[in-house]
Amino acid sequence: MRTLSIRARLTLWYVSLSTVIFLLLAGAAYGLLSYNLSHSVDAALNGVAKALTERVHNGFGIFFPSEIDEAFRQFFGFSPLERYFQMFDPFGHSDPRQPLPSSGKLPLSKEAFRNASQGLATYQTVEGLGKYPVRVLTVPVMQGGRMINLIQVGMSLQSISETRVRFLLSLAALLPIGLLLAGSGGLLLARRALKPVDRMVEAAHRISAVHLGERVEETGAGDELDRLAKTLNEMLGRLDAAFSQIRRFSADASHELQTPLTILKGELEVALRSPRTPEEYQATLRSALEEVNRIAHLVEGLLLLHRAEAGVLRMDRQQVDLGQLLKEVYGQLKVVADSRSIQLRLDSMESLCIRGDRELLRRLLLNLTENALKYTEPQGIVALSLEGEGKRVSLLVSDTGIGIPNGEEERIFQPFYRTAAARSMAEGGTGLGLSIARSIAMAHGGTIQVQSTPGQGSIFRVHIPIES
Repeated sequence: MRTLSIRARLTLWYVSLSTVIFLLLAGAAYGLLSYNLSHSVDAALNGVAKALTERVHNGFGIFFPSEIDEAFRQFFGFSPLERYFQMFDPFGHSDPRQPLPSSGKLPLSKEAFRNASQGLATYQTVEGLGKYPVRVLTVPVMQGGRMINLIQVGMSLQSISETRVRFLLSLAALLPIGLLLAGSGGLLLARRALKPVDRMVEAAHRISAVHLGERVEETGAGDELDRLAKTLNEMLGRLDAAFSQIRRFSADASHELQTPLTILKGELEVALRSPRTPEEYQATLRSALEEVNRIAHLVEGLLLLHRAEAGVLRMDRQQVDLGQLLKEVYGQLKVVADSRSIQLRLDSMESLCIRGDRELLRRLLLNLTENALKYTEPQGIVALSLEGEGKRVSLLVSDTGIGIPNGEEERIFQPFYRTAAARSMAEGGTGLGLSIARSIAMAHGGTIQVQSTPGQGSIFRVHIPIES
């Protein structure tokens, strides 16, 4: 089954809503019309009865048809063809002096007679006197506190029924016209309202992974569609940044892999060109093994980053003594620091334990410390410390190295990113150390913050919850 378009659904909803509103208004109008017509008939009958009652009080005991016609004409504006008039004595018997109406005799109900005896008027709708019901008013003629006569006046409700029918026919004739106009107006409004959506669709067709720089046109109206356009543009901006990062990541990874592969290929080709001594073959194999280890280290780092970003990094959680772990890292890298004439020291240390993966935390500390040693000049200082802060621990790695330029504190955690000063130092490495360190911290529910002053050094703070 084919799904209706939004434009068609909006038009259908608009027409449906218009139909419901039309029917409700028509029902209300019909009810008001019926009420007003009934009220007008009752008010006119009451006027006729009062006029005839006054004539009785003035001594007129018999009414001729012409007088009755005049009374009806006075209050109705016309003399109805089926009008009714009767007068009774105090006992409910028809006055023999009063000629019977040509349109028929009105019944006198017990309720009407009882109400008249109490001086009350009674309105009734009587069936069976003709094709249409008759509205009857029974009023007493009171004198000296007692009833001396009863007067009944009535009128056929034919005109009211015919008026109602004509009104309903008019509504029935107007309904299709109204629905046609509502449908046309709804379609026009839907087209106009969805025109910006059509422009968005056209722009979306033009945008691809190669042309993510294009944006959806914003109207500036501040309405829902304009907010949608802004949201789409923000999403396109994020996609553009993500694709740019992926392209840069792929280019950097290819570059990092190309160098050791080129060296490895060149060494093996040179070794195969002519016979060599066993010592020369061993030297070539040792150099090739170094490049293979470099490639393996790079691939391992890439896999770790990928698993961390995908949330599938496997962790062997156990109680880890961070003080002991920090001492191990210090002992492992002290030789490297001494070889570069850099002072590596342990500052404040507390005996703190957390639940985490010991090897991953060890790699985090190694990466941060190696990074600090790499960009600290001889005679500089790299300090390691551990502090407790309530429900979390803080690992600090500070150095007196080259520092980080302002505005690049976050970018250094991107894979393969190096500042200009770092590249000029021509230090080796995969360029993944800080990225891996942040991923490990996040996997433990922690964060890494960096403070740096160019030319004076940097401080890396790793905050990890104790119950991570």
